[in-house]
Amino acid sequence: MSENGVEYADCEATCYPSIICDDQDFGKISPHRFMVNGKHFHCNGFNAYWLMCMASDPTTKTKVTDAFQQASKIGMNIVRTWAFSDGGNKPLQTSPGVYNENTFKGLDFVISEAKKCGLRLILCLVNNWDDFGGKKQYVQWARDEGQNLSGDDDFYSNVVIKGYYKNHVKTVLTRRNSITGVVYKDDPTIFAWELMNESRCQSDLSGKTLQEWIKEMAAHIKSIDKNHLLTTGIEGFWGESVPDRKQFNPGYEVGTDFITNHQVKDVDFATIHLYPDQWVSGDDEARAKFVEKWIKAHIEDCDSILRKPLLIEEFGKSSWSSGYTVKARDEYFGNIFNWAYESAQTGGSCSGTTFWQVFAEGMENWGDGYQVVLEESSTTAALIAHQSQKIDSLTSSMKI
Repeated sequence: MSENGVEYADCEATCYPSIICDDQDFGKISPHRFMVNGKHFHCNGFNAYWLMCMASDPTTKTKVTDAFQQASKIGMNIVRTWAFSDGGNKPLQTSPGVYNENTFKGLDFVISEAKKCGLRLILCLVNNWDDFGGKKQYVQWARDEGQNLSGDDDFYSNVVIKGYYKNHVKTVLTRRNSITGVVYKDDPTIFAWELMNESRCQSDLSGKTLQEWIKEMAAHIKSIDKNHLLTTGIEGFWGESVPDRKQFNPGYEVGTDFITNHQVKDVDFATIHLYPDQWVSGDDEARAKFVEKWIKAHIEDCDSILRKPLLIEEFGKSSWSSGYTVKARDEYFGNIFNWAYESAQTGGSCSGTTFWQVFAEGMENWGDGYQVVLEESSTTAALIAHQSQKIDSLTSSMKI
C-alpha cells in the first residue's frame, strides 16, 4: 500500500507484517545504538498503556488490533505498554503472587497482535504512580502483612516489598503465551523490559536509595532473561553525580540521577520523558527552550558519558492546555522527531521516540488530553509516516 507517498506492507485483519521476528531477532546494543539482525534499529513508536486492559475484555479487544493496524500502516515499529495492573479494577496481580488469568491472556493477545503487525514492545513492570496500583499498592500489601512502613518510598528498600516485585518479574518473564506458546523471555516481539514507569524517590534526593534498587532489580531481571534489553523508565532528572547538569532540571529534583542510574551495567539504554506544560512555568517560548535544552543535553550525555542508546520515551501535547491546536502538536512532534533523526544520522546515541499516546477510535472516556487517534488525525499520521520513511532510509544506508 502507499500512504503519504510511502510504501508499506498491507496490514489487514490478519495483520501479517512484511518482516516477522524469528528466534534470532532480539534487540542488541552496538555500541551505543540499537541493532536487530545485524542492522541499526531506530524506534518510531508510541505509548498505549491501555492495551492489556482492553485486550482482556472480548467486547473491546479489537481496539488493540485497530491501533496496531493503523500504526503499522504508517510505518511505526515499537509500542510501550504496561505489564502490570496491581489490585483495583481489572488487576493482573490481585494480591502478591496471585494473578488474574483473564488479564494475563489479555497481555498474551497484545504480544500476539504486535507480532502479527511487525511491532515490537517495551513492557513496563510497575508504576511509580497510583494508577493501576503502583508502588502504593505494593506498600499497602506489605502493611496488610504486618510490615511497619513509613511511606510509599519504602517500596525501594523494604525486603518484603522487594520480594513481591521480584516475584512479579519472574512471573511475567517466565509466562508462556497462551496464544503463541512462546515464553515471554524467549519472545523477540518483546524488545525490552522496563523496571518502572517514572520512578521517583523524593524521600532521598541523594539518589542512593533508588540507585541501589535499580542495581538489584536490573541484576534480577538479567539473571532470568539474558535475551532482552533492559531500561529504567526514568524521566531524566539529573542528580548529584554531575551537579552542573542540574541546571537543566525544571527547578526541582526527584531522587533520580540520569547518569548513575543508566551506568548500571545491566541497564542497556537510557530513557527520558518531558512534559513542559506540567513542569515549566512561563510562556510557550520558555517551554520550547526547556524542551530543546532537555533533549540535546541528554543526547550529549549519552554520546560522551554513558555511551548507550537514548530513547525519548514520553512526550506529548495536551489538548487541555491553553492555545492547543493540532498544528501546534504537529510542530512539537516534528521538532522532537528531527532532533532524534539528526542524532541518529550523525551516528549519535538518540535511537528514536515513542510519544504519549495512541488511542483507538471510541475511547473518549479514557482521554487524558494527550491522546492521538490516528484515523482522526491525518496531519499527525502523515508526519509520523514521513518520520518512518526517514528512519527506514537511514537504516538501509548506514554501514555497521
